[in-house]
Amino acid sequence: MLTFLPAGCIALLAATILCACSLDEHPTDQIAEEKAYTTATSLYQNTVATLYNYIGGSEDGQGLQGTCRGVYDLQTFGSDEAILPTRGGDWYDGGLWQAMYKHTWSAGHDLPKNAWLYLYKVIVLSNRSLEKLDEYRHLLTTDEAQAYQAEVRALRAIYYYYLMDLFGRVPLVLSSETPMQQVRQSNRADVCRFIYDELTTALPLLPAENSTQPGDYYGRVTRPVALFVLAKLALNSTVYGCTAIFGSDSPLKACIGYCNQIETLGYRLATNFEDNFAVYNETSPENIWTIPMDKNLYRNQQQNLYRSYHYRHAAAYGFTAENGSCATRSALDIFGYATDQQDSRFDKSYYAGIVYDLNGNVVVDRTGQPLAYVPEAADIDLSGSPYVEVAGARMKKYAVDKNAPKDGKLMDNDIVLFRYADVLLMRAEAALADGDATSAQADLDLIRQRAGMPAIPATLKNILDERLRELAWEGWRRQDQIRAGHYRSLYTGADAIDESDGHTSVFPIPADVMALNTNLQQNPGY
Repeated sequence: MLTFLPAGCIALLAATILCACSLDEHPTDQIAEEKAYTTATSLYQNTVATLYNYIGGSEDGQGLQGTCRGVYDLQTFGSDEAILPTRGGDWYDGGLWQAMYKHTWSAGHDLPKNAWLYLYKVIVLSNRSLEKLDEYRHLLTTDEAQAYQAEVRALRAIYYYYLMDLFGRVPLVLSSETPMQQVRQSNRADVCRFIYDELTTALPLLPAENSTQPGDYYGRVTRPVALFVLAKLALNSTVYGCTAIFGSDSPLKACIGYCNQIETLGYRLATNFEDNFAVYNETSPENIWTIPMDKNLYRNQQQNLYRSYHYRHAAAYGFTAENGSCATRSALDIFGYATDQQDSRFDKSYYAGIVYDLNGNVVVDRTGQPLAYVPEAADIDLSGSPYVEVAGARMKKYAVDKNAPKDGKLMDNDIVLFRYADVLLMRAEAALADGDATSAQADLDLIRQRAGMPAIPATLKNILDERLRELAWEGWRRQDQIRAGHYRSLYTGADAIDESDGHTSVFPIPADVMALNTNLQQNPGY
C-alpha cells in the first residue's frame, strides 16, 4: 500500500530545520511523481498512507515507541519508573544512561537529538503531503480533499504535541521548504494553541472508527485518537502555559468532555488486563491507537523486551537479548512489591524471581543455578555487585510471541500507544481537581476492580500512583510526574544539577541544531 517515499532532501531539512532545498530528486528506488499521483487512491497512498511508515521504526531514535534512544526513552528513563543500570562493563555508554537518571543531560545528549530529528522529519514529511494534496486537488472530490487534509493535519499536530511536550518552545515549521532565515521558535503556549486549533478543526472530518482493528482504518489517526490527544493537552495545559485556549470552559472540564466523547464511541476496559498486550491484540475493546505489528508485512520492531531480558532468559525463548532495563526501587514501592498489598499487575508487567521458559521449566544461569531476578537490587551502577546481571524486575507486559523472528523484535503484538484505561485515569484526575470526588472515585474504582484490587480513596497521589501501576512501560511517566510536580532525579550526587532549573520540565534544544541555526534560543537551565 505504501509505495512512494519522499526524497532525501526532506530528511536534511528535518535534521537542521534550515535548508531550502529542491525536492526534485529521482532516486532509482522510487517511482516517478507523475505515476505516483494519478488517481484519488494513489494520491492518498503516496501522501497520507505513506506517513504511517514512520509511527513505528526499526532503527535507533525512530518511531513513537518500539525502538531505543528516542521519544520513548526520554519519557521513561529519568522518571521513577525504569532504569538502565550500568552492569559492570555493560550499559555505561559514556555516561549516557546515568545522565538520564541524575537529570544531568546536556544539549549534546543523544536521546533529545534523536527525538528532535525524528519528530521534525515526520512533521516536514506531513507538510510535503499537504502540499501535494493541494497541488493534485483536481483528482479528489471536495469530501475526499477535506478528509485527506484533516488526517494529515491531525497527524502533524500529534507530532507537534510530542515535540512541544519534550522541548517546550519549538519552531512551527509549516512548509517542506522553509528557509533558515524564517525559522524562529514559538512560545510553548502558541505551539499548544496551534495543536489545539489543528485537532479541533480536523476532528469533525475524521472518521469515528476504531483504528486498532484490521480494516480500512487500521493504524490511522481517527477521531478517538485526536480526542485522546486533546484530553492530554487539556490535562497538561497548566504545564504548557495554555489554559486560555479552552476559553470559558476550564481545561479540567474540557479534559472530562473529551474523555466522555471517547467513551461514547464504544471503548471499554478489556475483561483481562493482559488482553491489551496479547500476541494478537487487535480485538481489544480498550486500545485506541497502536503501532501495527506483523512479522510478514511491517518492519516495525518491539525492542523493549529484547532490551530487558537477561541473556539466558531470552535464550530460553530462542532469542538473544541485551540484559538492560528494569524497574526502579521507587516503582517497586508503588506496586507494593513483596508486601501483602502487592498489586496484581506487578506480575503481569514484570518478571521477578525465578525465571521459567514457555513450557514451565526453570531457566538456569551460567553456573547451572536457577536464574532469578532480584528486583530490590536495582541501582544506577551495579559494578561490583553480586547481582550485576540479575538486578531489577524486567519488562513482561507484552506476551511472548514464540514465532517472532529477529530475536523476538518482529512480534505480532501491536504496540499500544493510547488506551481507554488512560482515559479513565485522566478523567478521574480532572474530575477530582475540578471538585467532583464522586466521579473521580467511580473511574478509579473501575481500574482497580479490573485489576482485582481493593478500592482506595481518589486522591491526586493515589491516582498518580495508579497511573504507574496501570501504565508502566507505556511511555507516560515523565509527563505524569511533571504535571504532579514530582519529576526529580532519584540519584543525586556531587554532579547532580539544581532541580529548580529547566531539567525538571523540558529537554535542551540539541547542540547540533543550535549550531546550525543561530535563530534558536536554548531552553533555561542548559
